[in-house]
Amino acid sequence: MGHKTRKDVIQTFQVNFFGMGLFNTFPWDSLDKELTTSKPSDILMDILQKTCLHPICLKHPPSLKYRRRFLTELIKKHEMVAAEPLDVLYEALGELMCAQEEDLCYKTYFLPTGDAVSLAENVALIAQGTTGLVTWEAALYLAEWALENTHIFKSKTVLELGSGIGLTGIVVCRSSSLTKYIFSDCHKTVLQRLKKNITNCLTNRASVSVEELHWENVSDEQLQRIQANTIIAADVVYDPDIIACLVKLLSRLLNCKVQENHPDAYIASTVRNPQTYDCFKKELERAGLRHVVMKDSVTQVFPYNRASTIEMIKIYI
Repeated sequence: MGHKTRKDVIQTFQVNFFGMGLFNTFPWDSLDKELTTSKPSDILMDILQKTCLHPICLKHPPSLKYRRRFLTELIKKHEMVAAEPLDVLYEALGELMCAQEEDLCYKTYFLPTGDAVSLAENVALIAQGTTGLVTWEAALYLAEWALENTHIFKSKTVLELGSGIGLTGIVVCRSSSLTKYIFSDCHKTVLQRLKKNITNCLTNRASVSVEELHWENVSDEQLQRIQANTIIAADVVYDPDIIACLVKLLSRLLNCKVQENHPDAYIASTVRNPQTYDCFKKELERAGLRHVVMKDSVTQVFPYNRASTIEMIKIYI
């Protein structure tokens, strides 16, 4: 890893802060070096301007607890170098200490173009009986893969299963010239949040729709109406009880010819339980669906833990 410039350090702080990255992933060592080689108050002020005082933070803030902890860490760094007072740091923390925590926060992801995607998420991982109100690692991975494979979506109608709060689909819509994108989920609260995020993040919504899709009872009419050439999904293989109806739905979708061709499906999964994941692959075989593991490396764009096993497969007839 080469030497990080001051601009790199500030940019990494910004990306990690808005994505609510883990604190041990911030480049604290590089910041320490910068604090000893330049005026400490200047670099800390730069970081503050790019994070807590940034217009995105004022409009779409990360969780209150996260911002408090972040400012506390910056204040510790400031006090370690015994620099001249930086009142704005303490004022910013003081404001947050008086504020009331909310159930909702925002995570903002920066695309390679520099565009920002701000998504409303729940502070808690599980809320209202669902895990669908937060963004999971496989969705970030699938979004990164989509950024590198925009040709796969060109002029296609894309159906996403289990869209959750919408990160992957919003990234695909912002980066690809597709014909239509269909977000889908089954949980009422998730669908409400999803629609709000789409409204906030996508200006051209003419080619976008949201479907309430219950995998076990999708009608033939609904499938005919959808007419998807490409199916994608992230983190849908986590519960052995839903594998059978997921595979059955995939089988119906892939056997449904669109413009004389069978669709393909691309599924990204964080392999938390190898037995569940193996069960999914065996069920695919039993249904006569072939799959291949996509082994090409995908450039990391977003801040999240890549240490967990994320596998991407293409499923086809």
